[in-house]
Amino acid sequence: MRVVVAEDSALLREGLVQLLELRGVETVAAVADAQTLLAAVAEHAPDVAVIDIRLPPTQTDEGVRAALRLRAEHPGTGVLLFSQYVETTYAARLLAEPAGFGYLLKERVVEIGEFVAALERVASGGTALDPEVVAQLFGASRRATALDTLTPREREVLALMAEGRTNQSIATAFTVSERAVEKHIGNIFAKLGLPPSPTGHRRVLAVLRYLESVRAA
Repeated sequence: MRVVVAEDSALLREGLVQLLELRGVETVAAVADAQTLLAAVAEHAPDVAVIDIRLPPTQTDEGVRAALRLRAEHPGTGVLLFSQYVETTYAARLLAEPAGFGYLLKERVVEIGEFVAALERVASGGTALDPEVVAQLFGASRRATALDTLTPREREVLALMAEGRTNQSIATAFTVSERAVEKHIGNIFAKLGLPPSPTGHRRVLAVLRYLESVRAA
C-alpha cells in the first residue's frame, strides 16, 4: 500500500511515516500543505491520502477542501481525514460518497494496527468512520424511518458497518460467529428494502440510509 501524508507538524508527520514504514506501508510523499498535497497525489497516484484538516496558510479547512478536490480529480485514491477536529461544513459532502473515505480523530486512535487496518479498508474502497465524527456531524437523534424497525443489535451492527468494519471485525466486537453477523446483516437488508442487485452495493446503500437518517435528525 502506498500513501501520501499531509500533516503540517513536522514531528507528527515524520513520526507517522516511521510508524507506517514499520508496518510495511510505503509513504511516497510527506507534505506540510494542501497545494503540495495535490501535486504529490497527481505525481504518485497513491492508494490513500492521509490528510490533516487544518493546514497552512490559514490553519482552518485547507485539508478538507483539498480532500474534496482529490475525490473529484482522483477518484481512484482513497481519502482518510486524520485530525483533532470535526469539520462540518465540507465533511458532510465527503460522506455523501462514503466508499474509499475515512475520518478518524487522532486522540481516539490507540493502536497503529488499528490505523493501518483503516487505511487498508479505505484503499480497497471501504470506509473508516469514527462514530464520534458521525455523531458530531449529524447529531445523535433520528427521525422515524425504516431503520426504526431494526432491533437494537441490528442497529449496532449497522453502526459498525458505517465505521467500515468487516463482518469478521463485527463478530469479534460482539463475540459472536460471522454467521450470526451475516444473519443480522441479511435482516437489515430485508427491513431496509435492499434486495440483491447487480447494480447496487447493498452494504454501501444500507450505510447511506443510516448516515442520512442521523443527518436528518
